[in-house]
Amino acid sequence: MGTVLKSVCAVRIFVGDLDRARRFYRDVLELREKSGAPGWAVFDISGQDLIVEAVADDDPERELVGRLLAVSFAVDDIDGAYRHLLARGVSFPEPPMTQPWGGTLAFPRDPDGNVLTLVGWR
Repeated sequence: MGTVLKSVCAVRIFVGDLDRARRFYRDVLELREKSGAPGWAVFDISGQDLIVEAVADDDPERELVGRLLAVSFAVDDIDGAYRHLLARGVSFPEPPMTQPWGGTLAFPRDPDGNVLTLVGWR
């Protein structure tokens, strides 16, 4: 029997303000919102779910908001994606950097400070 894992089916991102996060993921990153309810929203990213969940200030999971996410999102044109998102007001700690393994990474932040990773090639 081979591996039981088939693919990544969802990524969860924790935020403090769901309305603000919805605007960012839907309007700035231009992801299609598939569903949602009070407390969460699901966006489509190439057939996979990106789940954005609100966490209240007094919730023990609050420490999950505003951190580096250990997930990378592929882009066709890393420099173009960087310029496009900068023009839309997205903050990056630095411009895209080519890595020793040959790929190029950029780290945009969402409005709650969560650090996303974009990976592409130059």
